[in-house]
Amino acid sequence: MTVPASVVEHLFRHSAGQITATLARTLGADRLDLAEDCVADALEQALRTWPHSGVPDNPRAWLLRAARNRAMDLLRRERTLRTKLPALACLGQQGTPATGDAELALMLLCCHPELPQVSQVALTLKTVGGLGVPEIASALLARPATVAQRLVRAKRWLRECGQRVELPPAEALPARVDSVLAVLYLLFTEGYRATSGDAAVRGELCGEAIRLGRLLLADRRTDLPRARALLALLLLQAGRLPARVDECGDLVLLPDQDRTRWDRALIAEGTRTFAAACTGPDLSAYHVEAAIVLCHIAAERPEHTDWARILELYDQLLRLRPSPVTRLNRAIALAMVHGPTAGIAELEALREEPRLATHLPLPAALGALYLQAGQPEVAADHYRRALLLPCSQPQRRFLLRRLDDCG
Repeated sequence: MTVPASVVEHLFRHSAGQITATLARTLGADRLDLAEDCVADALEQALRTWPHSGVPDNPRAWLLRAARNRAMDLLRRERTLRTKLPALACLGQQGTPATGDAELALMLLCCHPELPQVSQVALTLKTVGGLGVPEIASALLARPATVAQRLVRAKRWLRECGQRVELPPAEALPARVDSVLAVLYLLFTEGYRATSGDAAVRGELCGEAIRLGRLLLADRRTDLPRARALLALLLLQAGRLPARVDECGDLVLLPDQDRTRWDRALIAEGTRTFAAACTGPDLSAYHVEAAIVLCHIAAERPEHTDWARILELYDQLLRLRPSPVTRLNRAIALAMVHGPTAGIAELEALREEPRLATHLPLPAALGALYLQAGQPEVAADHYRRALLLPCSQPQRRFLLRRLDDCG
């Protein structure tokens, strides 16, 4: 049976972080580059052989063995690292890569406080999340060249610091967890709102972020209220994914979604997780965002949405996370409460924000509000500006339809 390359890539993305973590624990943090290269070589080998020979019974174990064998080949050429060979040879003997501690330890290592926070995020998205440099750049609102430089510097620091791939001491965990949460948030966002390619939604990225979030909660040392709040947010958002695209793969905005297609099991799990996150005094931005999503879910029909409550929550979120993206989202809620003109005034002020210069939702939102305000010519200008920015093909088709609506 012929196996499509997309199936191989899907299996790989769900295994890459675990295999990299397993290799890095054996090789050492200073050889993270080697671990990543060997895992990439394993994917290349799978892409060459699986479409013809079929997917192995245990694809994750196959990928681990292929990556391990490649690492052993390379290390045999490096005299100073031959001491790693015995430990490396033992990998894969049990059939699958180690899970849990190794991957959690790698995530926490990538979020070491000696690294700048933006480098922590980029390194974890690359190493554990499996994102490419352009995807990371989009998630961070940064240029790809800048992200690539940060990754080079972060890996150089790992080579020189002598850190081991193991869980840090208890007193260091809370700060590390905060960085990991930021990474998972961005990983999910890139899946929920794909910024490149032919798909409007990349469900495998959303699923990976949820899997890693559950990994945090599975260890009592990292099972913190804010970690639960983030996982609740991701589950609630994922519950709406089945209705986010139509049969043609095009975007469907929230007011137009068929709510009977929402995944009620995921939503129920997210609701339970959110309740568990609210058992202490800890209030994070993730708590507020999850509460906003719950407001949308509680409405049986779009016109029943409690926008006044959502606006209050965005005011609270802005105090906790005063970012331009939060201001943008709040402006949309403001328009729903006080009319499009009020929202336009807020969004126009954001056009001078450098971090939003290539942020597609800003001109798209301006186009929508100007169209509501009865100014189709101005709306069309904003939609044209949005079409000049990087976007996925479904986003492009959506913007073209909105441009047609402007007449």
